[in-house]
Amino acid sequence: MPYLDILILALVAVFVGLRLRSVLGRREEDDDEIIPPPRQAPPNQRIGNIIHPAAWGQPVPAREATPLEQIAAADPTFSPDGFLNGARAAFAMIVDAFVRGDEAALRPLLADDVFVNFSRAIRNRAETGEVCANQLDGILSAEIAEARLDGRFARVTVRFQSRQVICSKDAQGSVVFGDAEARHVITDLWSFARDVANRDPNWLLVATQSALEA
Repeated sequence: MPYLDILILALVAVFVGLRLRSVLGRREEDDDEIIPPPRQAPPNQRIGNIIHPAAWGQPVPAREATPLEQIAAADPTFSPDGFLNGARAAFAMIVDAFVRGDEAALRPLLADDVFVNFSRAIRNRAETGEVCANQLDGILSAEIAEARLDGRFARVTVRFQSRQVICSKDAQGSVVFGDAEARHVITDLWSFARDVANRDPNWLLVATQSALEA
């Protein structure tokens, strides 16, 4: 029976040795098999809406500022709502001054090339004896259609919808163009610009485009 005890102890020793070997690993000379390292997911791997933890702590790309935000960053006094309020007022003032032929009132509101065009139309009317009888009944809407910042020069285009009478009369008061009684809805695209580095806060009208709708 002493031999049986020795045999049992030997088997236990072999079993413990095999367990230790499986847990702690084996030397290269014991086995040529190479155990590959565990496969890792590539960085920033997205599974559905979940970002792999490898992407945690990485900087998130900044959202590109919109043109209006760029203008506001360059000019802290700028706001879309405030700009539209000023644009509405400028629209009414410019239309009124053009109808009256008041070049002095138009000059500080217009860029040079736009002023030249307005001034030429006013003087042509005077030479032919025609009188502009246009009438602005009201601005129906005004919205920013486009904006951009080129260096220090900001440009904002506003789409105006207004109701107007379009009419011209001769020196005797007879209608030579349009209709003194008809009201038309007109869409205008007016572009305003200013140097945001300049202390002068005024925007100048730099381009106009109109389309008669009804």
